[in-house]
Amino acid sequence: MNERPVAGDGANTMSTLLIAVVSFFGFIVAYRTYGLFLSRKIFQLQDDEPVPSVEQRDDLDFVPTNRFVIFGHHFTSIAGTGPIVGPAIAMIWGWLPALLWVVFGSIFIGAVHDFTALILSLRNRGQTLGDISGKILSPSARLLFLLLLTFLLAIVVAVFGNVIAVTFESYPLSVIPTMVSIPLAMILGVLTYRYGVSIFYSSLVALLILGLSVFYAANHPEFAFRMPDLSASFPILNPVILWTAVIFVYCYFASVLPVWLLLQPRDYINSLILYVALGLIVVGVFVAGVTGKSNLAESAPAVRLAEAKESGAPPIFPFLFITVACGAVSGFHALVSSGTSSKQVARMKDAQYIGYGAMLLEGALAVIVILSCTAGIGMGIPNTTSSAEATGSLTAAATGATSVPEIVHGRDAWNLRYARPWSEMNLGEQVGIFIEGGANFMHAIGVPLKIGQGIVAILIACFAATTIDASLRLMRYVLEELGATFQIKPMKNRYFATGLGLALATALALCKANPAAPYGTGGMILWPLFGAGNQVVAGLTLLVGGVYLMRRKVWPGYLLIPAAIMITLPLWAMSLNIFNGKTGFFAKGQFLLAAIGIIIILLTCWLIYEAYRAIQKNRATDD
Repeated sequence: MNERPVAGDGANTMSTLLIAVVSFFGFIVAYRTYGLFLSRKIFQLQDDEPVPSVEQRDDLDFVPTNRFVIFGHHFTSIAGTGPIVGPAIAMIWGWLPALLWVVFGSIFIGAVHDFTALILSLRNRGQTLGDISGKILSPSARLLFLLLLTFLLAIVVAVFGNVIAVTFESYPLSVIPTMVSIPLAMILGVLTYRYGVSIFYSSLVALLILGLSVFYAANHPEFAFRMPDLSASFPILNPVILWTAVIFVYCYFASVLPVWLLLQPRDYINSLILYVALGLIVVGVFVAGVTGKSNLAESAPAVRLAEAKESGAPPIFPFLFITVACGAVSGFHALVSSGTSSKQVARMKDAQYIGYGAMLLEGALAVIVILSCTAGIGMGIPNTTSSAEATGSLTAAATGATSVPEIVHGRDAWNLRYARPWSEMNLGEQVGIFIEGGANFMHAIGVPLKIGQGIVAILIACFAATTIDASLRLMRYVLEELGATFQIKPMKNRYFATGLGLALATALALCKANPAAPYGTGGMILWPLFGAGNQVVAGLTLLVGGVYLMRRKVWPGYLLIPAAIMITLPLWAMSLNIFNGKTGFFAKGQFLLAAIGIIIILLTCWLIYEAYRAIQKNRATDD
């Protein structure tokens, strides 16, 4: 493939490097200052506090775990492809608004939110957010929260299942290496928990095997695995839907197996994949910035509001704050913190490292995505109109293509991906943009483009699979709690509850972009619904945390102020998503999505009322 020439010379070529350094330094300072303040002064953590993983150990869900292992599980579970897809979409408004939201949002809202959810669960016997809200607010709040979480988790499973399916379809050489990670994880789990083998050394071997599979697949196109297209005979059986079905079958078994057998070791391996991939990209960012191969200032506009409006994109306010959810703040993280991570934290003093620290690392990932989708793209991409076709060598090799398209650079490259109608954008293409930009940064340090694209594609697929693993397990917990509440015996069975959750997610995964589009093309429609519901849960979690602090006689403003922001903005955005006369769900005939959106709004308003009652009751008690 053509070599990428130098993007430019002069001081402006350092802009990429400057943004990266300032952002990463800010995250480190925040962890050592604001994070420590929350730990010591606000939550008043004590090293000798009992933790659920020790007191309720069952070696199924409650398992005391090394903090580095649980950090890997927690981080890969909360990150997924959210901080990739959201920022990649948000570049339509320019890179500066998304960057500011990622950095300041993750420090003052997102990391605070994750930390809060983890502490609440650790101090309530590892219970989920629904049970905790019932204790702190009211019994009815528990039911409302459980219903809200059911819908959110179904959307999460559907969205990220779509992301993996599209990635597999666009990058078929990523399939085999991704599948190899599953038996590797199970072997790692058995060796670690049954035979006492060091997880560090065994995971390094697993990582080496995965690396070799990436290298081999990238250089042997015959290993590309594609699903057949049966849509001519059965419209519902297109490749994306078939991949989604395979992914969901895997997720079913992953969600019911013991956590130590697949979930923990897979997440740990995925975290190593992430560290390697991010490490290569970060080094590439530094090298490309120093050598002048990347130029953020010349590659992409900092702010682009008028052009975005002309393309049909929604207004930046409030939609930026639901488009970039993961990477800045995400209610889904509260479900991971209270659903799985709190059951594995071995010591209370690890909570800041896991809860606050992992979110800052996710913010750093989102910064890298922003740079990849701007300066990285500006380093050069093939001149085609489809990102799925352009991303290079993986797809071309798989299809036997021999022609090499012209390479475009700088603003021309960025315009090729973003200067087009909003209606033509889709999740698969946004994922492809990050793959292109990330591979370009790796190429700056000598990694072949095919290998770089393979590493990033597998990173995305493994990350999304990890998120689905955790989400479906969490949905199983929620549905089991609902079954116990309503005395519905089948729902208390983990196998039935998992199947019920998958059925709801499948209905959403079949969503179309429009009535004439194929099944499974509604990712860009599902994403705003996911983002709004996600941020609402974040706001409600902070609201519950604020009431908790009030009961402990601690000033709750550190939680209630961001709670107000994260409830108001997503409710506003969701209302526009549903009722807008031209682009809303009703206008597009997406009645299932409209119904879910309305239910989420009503449940949220009811929970706010329950919080108000709890606050008033607390004040009356104080008087």
